[in-house]
Amino acid sequence: GGLSFSFGQKANGLPLDKSLRSKKQKQHQRIRKEKPQQHNFSHRLLAGALKSHSGNISCMDFSSNGKYLATCADDRTVRIWSTKDFLQREHRSMRANVELDHATLVRFSPDCRAFIVWLANGDTLRVFKMTKREDGGYTFTANPEDFPKKHKAPVINIGIADTGKFIMTASSDTTILIWNLKGHVLSTINTNQMNNTHAAISPCSRFVASCGFTPDVKVWEVCFGKKSDFQEVVRAFELKGHSAAVHFFAFSNDSRRMASVSKDGTWKLWDTDVEYKKQQDPYLLRTGCFEAASTTPCRLALSPDAQVLALASGSSIHLYNTRRGEKEESFEQVHGECITDLSFDITGRLLASCGDRAVRLFHNTPGHRAVVEEMQGLLKRASNESTRQRLQQQLTQAQEALRSLGALKK
Repeated sequence: GGLSFSFGQKANGLPLDKSLRSKKQKQHQRIRKEKPQQHNFSHRLLAGALKSHSGNISCMDFSSNGKYLATCADDRTVRIWSTKDFLQREHRSMRANVELDHATLVRFSPDCRAFIVWLANGDTLRVFKMTKREDGGYTFTANPEDFPKKHKAPVINIGIADTGKFIMTASSDTTILIWNLKGHVLSTINTNQMNNTHAAISPCSRFVASCGFTPDVKVWEVCFGKKSDFQEVVRAFELKGHSAAVHFFAFSNDSRRMASVSKDGTWKLWDTDVEYKKQQDPYLLRTGCFEAASTTPCRLALSPDAQVLALASGSSIHLYNTRRGEKEESFEQVHGECITDLSFDITGRLLASCGDRAVRLFHNTPGHRAVVEEMQGLLKRASNESTRQRLQQQLTQAQEALRSLGALKK
């Protein structure tokens, strides 16, 4: 009994013989009800806005193959968007209904054949299978059994390891649970951080990290044997250097860098590519100033190449380069509500944010500038011709991207 939707189909499960008149009336009522809540925002770097949800969006996730973005809202739906038409005028989405509940968090499985959600009322995890159909659409089928209820406090994040070996759920007390994909708890972590404000799995799937009331970010390794059998969770390393509670942190795509933002009014970039078993500590690469963090909760996103840090507080977003810690762009009042999620796409060319009923997409100009700077530096040192040509090509591409956005520094 899977719900089945194609791209662009406005199916709502009603029989087609309902008279058109009542449909027209419904539309008029709906327009009147929703009009005042639309938030208008424009900016020269706004690449587009994704609008289909009729409720506020709380979470987003890009699939690891880069093809899709999943969003969930309190309108009882999960939407799956095709990233290839992000820069087109029309944005198609597929809809999965969340029966008698709504999802607060959503994550794709690594093979993109399923996604998991956290249920607001059910207070548990549900798995949806995604089956591709001949017409190119998908059928979404909820697993008959939800995960057992184990958390005693509200859940603040969920994740699936890219290896597909485990699922993580973290609650606002000090609990992180590690599950297998069948819904069996493998391990319980007590973070000892008074309360958790964020927790996440590293892209390499080796680590789970958390932050909270204490001024550190704690990192554990989730260990599996040769035959993919779960063994144990062990303390790996900590990010030590903030002087107050840590709001949020993120990993770079290769898990070799981490960024954190704290109530002490700073953000920090760390080199975490260390052999912690030989007592090597992560080391601090950069500290930047972010005053808003001292008074309001903040979130951050790190571009896949770790060159750009996006910080959100309230409904505003600020982009910093991590080479020098300079602020390069600011987007004020992006959403009608506080920003609930912030994420770079897997190419790093776009930054997505949500908070009200729309996802807004921004061109990552600092990312292009970082490429320009890097290529210019490498060109000075390049000895052979084929290397020079390759570097020159990347340089020209980045300059063209900036030029088309009217953002090329003279």
